[in-house]
Amino acid sequence: MKKAGVVSILVAAMLLAVAVIAEAQQDKKIRRIGVLGATSPDTIASRLDAFRQGLRELGYVEGKNIVIEYRYADGKLDRVRSLAAEIVRLNVEIILSGGSAATRPAREATATIPIVMAQDTDPVGNGFVASLARPGGNITGLSIVAPELSGKQLEILKESLPKLSRVVVPSNPNEPSYIQTRKETELAAKALKIQVHFLDAGSPKDVETAFREAIKIRADAVLVPTMPIVAAQRAQIADLAVKNHLPAMYGQPEYVELGGLMFYGASINDLFRRAATYVDKILKGAKPADLPVEQPTKFEFVVNLNAAKQIGLTIPPNVLARADKVIK
Repeated sequence: MKKAGVVSILVAAMLLAVAVIAEAQQDKKIRRIGVLGATSPDTIASRLDAFRQGLRELGYVEGKNIVIEYRYADGKLDRVRSLAAEIVRLNVEIILSGGSAATRPAREATATIPIVMAQDTDPVGNGFVASLARPGGNITGLSIVAPELSGKQLEILKESLPKLSRVVVPSNPNEPSYIQTRKETELAAKALKIQVHFLDAGSPKDVETAFREAIKIRADAVLVPTMPIVAAQRAQIADLAVKNHLPAMYGQPEYVELGGLMFYGASINDLFRRAATYVDKILKGAKPADLPVEQPTKFEFVVNLNAAKQIGLTIPPNVLARADKVIK
């Protein structure tokens, strides 16, 4: 074999070895992501477990090839902005936001670091993405399509309370998704021949006032949509509903776990698990602008029989039979 040929083979072998080593080093690179939450870690513990499970299924093990920086505001929404800035300073590759109360400050803190929404009531209405199909910026993730769920929630309430005629909806008119939520709720209520009364709960102190008003107008039930502003008051809201003997349907499962009556909606844990797929795709080079926002594929109906007993309500067997989970 000629000398030139031998040299060529050696050079090719060396280049291949370098490529293999580089690839191996890339595989062993520890990736860093940030998790930003407006509530406390205890409140969303099961969601974070689902997210980590999703990461493990994709080959990411915390402490081995991925580091997660957690920051929680513990319900103090005025702290989220500074925590978002802190995460950005840590030079994370991706930020996972637990809801709109975290997504908005994260977006204000960075226009370059990819942000994955684990859930959001209305990504387009909130101004986070240009459209679900083409987000167009540094944000993508999952939507819980909360406004469209209000019809089903009212329907279940009506089945549980055949004489239902008046429902109170404590809500925050300053939320971007408020208009759409109200529209969908009123359309569903009209079809079911139910009167709905929207009461201002734009701040935590308004919550008790809203319940007093519900009693004053003799409401038959309460529908509590997803409201970041009162996330820290979940236990208070569930307790007020029971104390006032008001059947309540909630837009988040945590209320029922804290003593509330019913929850129907997207499986939040499943959304957090699926958020890991966005993290994986982005770490492998995909751009958030090109990753469509996905909607729920799994829904849950949860009933708390303890709460039903406390307010003197018997859940019809046909309704109870459809529950995915019954708390006794």
